[in-house]
Amino acid sequence: MTDLKQIFAANLQTLRQANGLTQTELGEKLNYSDKAVSKWERGESIPDAAVLKEIGSLFGVTLDNLLSDHTNETEPYSYGFPVVEAMAKKALKPLDAHLMIVHPEKYVERFAKAGATWISFHYEAAREQSADIIQQIQDLGVKAGIVINPDCPVEAIFPLLPKVDYVVIMSVFAGFGGQKFIPESLDRVRAVKARLAQIGRPEVPVEIDGGVGPGNAAEVKAAGATILVAGSSVFKAEDPVQAIEQMRKA
Repeated sequence: MTDLKQIFAANLQTLRQANGLTQTELGEKLNYSDKAVSKWERGESIPDAAVLKEIGSLFGVTLDNLLSDHTNETEPYSYGFPVVEAMAKKALKPLDAHLMIVHPEKYVERFAKAGATWISFHYEAAREQSADIIQQIQDLGVKAGIVINPDCPVEAIFPLLPKVDYVVIMSVFAGFGGQKFIPESLDRVRAVKARLAQIGRPEVPVEIDGGVGPGNAAEVKAAGATILVAGSSVFKAEDPVQAIEQMRKA
């Protein structure tokens, strides 16, 4: 079994680098020296529970995520508040924050203040609290979206469709990049679009996330998706700009 210090070290380094922070900058945010951060990332020590909680809050991840071994999983990715704040200063497009976390209600205000103008969360993480969280997000002046994983029946979110600003259909299981597109996701998009039309809200955007690229963009659009989320197919392409244009023109 991997030592807990080593697990935390790997996760902390991944989160810090993904958020564009140096060890010194992270230490300043936590009121610790860069030497302390360096020791954590070398697996020589682990901070106490209060600091772990502060680190989780900073990056928008749970304590379980910080201390879980991801080495045998597809590449994990996470962007916290520092990256959103930095992007908001330069972005010409709205920032869409997809919260793949438990208790999203604890973080939506911080993401909104950081600059996110669209915030979505997982129905599986909120269940009966979903309607209240949608209202919480909208009260912040931000568009609220509801997300469902491939194993969640789309009918589960039908009661929320009269209120929500957009819907996100996961075409892979959330949390890890580079997964293959699940073809059955197209029928799920069609089902949500049909329900939105039935309740008189055909204009509500349906976003699809996971395994989307130039090769399947046309059929995804034909199913009714109006927002296509692409990660690996863009960033691993020889020409990322061309990959984006191909999807737009599909």
